[in-house]
Amino acid sequence: MITLELLPASEYRGVTNDDPIRFYYWPVLGKLYRRRVELALNECRGGQRILEVGFGTGLTFINLSKMYQEIHGLDLSVDVKAVGEVFEKRQIKTYLKNGDVTDMHFEDSTFDTVLLISILEHLKPEQLEKAFKEIFRVLKPNGQIIYGVPVERPLMVLAFRMLGVNIREYHYSSHIDVHKAAQQVFQEIRTIPYSTLLGQVYEIGHFVKGMGEK
Repeated sequence: MITLELLPASEYRGVTNDDPIRFYYWPVLGKLYRRRVELALNECRGGQRILEVGFGTGLTFINLSKMYQEIHGLDLSVDVKAVGEVFEKRQIKTYLKNGDVTDMHFEDSTFDTVLLISILEHLKPEQLEKAFKEIFRVLKPNGQIIYGVPVERPLMVLAFRMLGVNIREYHYSSHIDVHKAAQQVFQEIRTIPYSTLLGQVYEIGHFVKGMGEK
């Protein structure tokens, strides 16, 4: 299993205080946050180019730099220059830009992998199929999409409320909505549950663009 390689929290740049990067360093919650990323990274098979949608601080970039020749990123709101500079100092070249997963300005058949960690639940259900079609378009034949989405539990919602976060204000689609939308576009390989004492709290989806599909 891959171990997520993090920088010291103070070194990340380019995001607002709403970014969850602080949670990754907390004793209990941090393990949950790191584990879901590690499960997604473990599905990445490497290649020439990866696109991470919603890359935030770039917390996956150290791991991805060991698997892919080029790291591309798309994010709605981060300061792409600030994030890029953090990793350029560590000899990790990135190609980052602001943009929307439902309308991506990339050429067809560009990426070996598209990675989305805790992104798709922020889309409304009617946006999901459009997003998956765009992902399908930019993937190479036999390219893979790997996504992670939370499986909400009442105690999870309560825990976030105690932290001052109402996830109902941010999550519009369930893991079931995401799975159904993905199946409309991709051939399913598998889904991987992440369970704790509370039951399943996260799900990794791994789909592939078939060689004969266009």
